[in-house]
Amino acid sequence: MIKLFLAAQAAQGGSGMSMILMMVAIFAIMWFFMIRPQQKKQKEIQQFQNSLTEGTQVVTGGGIYGIVKSIDLAKNTVEVKIARDVIITVDRSYVFKDMSAAPLQQK
Repeated sequence: MIKLFLAAQAAQGGSGMSMILMMVAIFAIMWFFMIRPQQKKQKEIQQFQNSLTEGTQVVTGGGIYGIVKSIDLAKNTVEVKIARDVIITVDRSYVFKDMSAAPLQQK
């Protein structure tokens, strides 16, 4: 009976190491397929926000399309023209896309 108990404990000891290896493998898979691409995308968005210039066509976090009219680095805000004679002020961190590929129609 004691030999059977010792054999069961020895088998579990080897199982513990394979469990650790499995957890490391799962973390590595999550890192390469989920975390790393999200970090790269966030870095691209940050670079875009830092390189904003007047006249750039953008989409805000609220889904508003417009053209950047001015940038205030001290207040970290951007004035965006969304229609004729309509200019809104948006926090610079809420400007996400460069819509230069799909130009807006001005009336």
